[in-house]
Amino acid sequence: MTTLRDPRVASALDRLFARADEDDERLQGSWTADFATSTPQEQADAAAEVVMPISAAGGRMLYALVRAIRPARVVEFGTSFGISALHLGAAVRDNGSGHVVTTELSASKAASARETFAEAGLDDVITVLVGDARETLADDEPVDFVLLDGWKDLCLPVLRLLEPRLAPGTLVVADDIDMPSMKPYLDHVRDPRNGYECVTFPVEDGMEISCRT
Repeated sequence: MTTLRDPRVASALDRLFARADEDDERLQGSWTADFATSTPQEQADAAAEVVMPISAAGGRMLYALVRAIRPARVVEFGTSFGISALHLGAAVRDNGSGHVVTTELSASKAASARETFAEAGLDDVITVLVGDARETLADDEPVDFVLLDGWKDLCLPVLRLLEPRLAPGTLVVADDIDMPSMKPYLDHVRDPRNGYECVTFPVEDGMEISCRT
């Protein structure tokens, strides 16, 4: 049995996906009304109660990729309530090595995610950093796998911050690529001169898998 099937992890995922479905019906995008003129922190505060999950299929794909690649350090931009990090952490657990570092701008979401990881028995393999990813990820540690699922206009700046630490063969996965604000990011990774080979995974709003060459 994989860790994804552990009752604690499965229960946490079921709860969070159910909450996300409730968000879709209750909010209907109203919380994004003023995003065009908001700062990242203001956006995070406005979305503090919104799950904004990766899809179930996308989560399983992340699990499979991490199992196959066996990265030592997984970095996620955009924790939210922790759905994608649960998949990443489960994969790291089943690999028997590695660690997930995830960063979240909303302090309340980060606190909730930490509680969820503890309840799921994955808090020892997941570290949550609170703050702007352009600051919290500004270290010299190597990165072996990247998930970009935070504010879309920050995906490219975060990737550029991490690029000096990406060895050839490192995978970078970006979620929600159908959103218009992802165009600068996609233009960057799809240009071979920038050192990536890419493939699109057609699930919900789309995911881009880019291999550092």
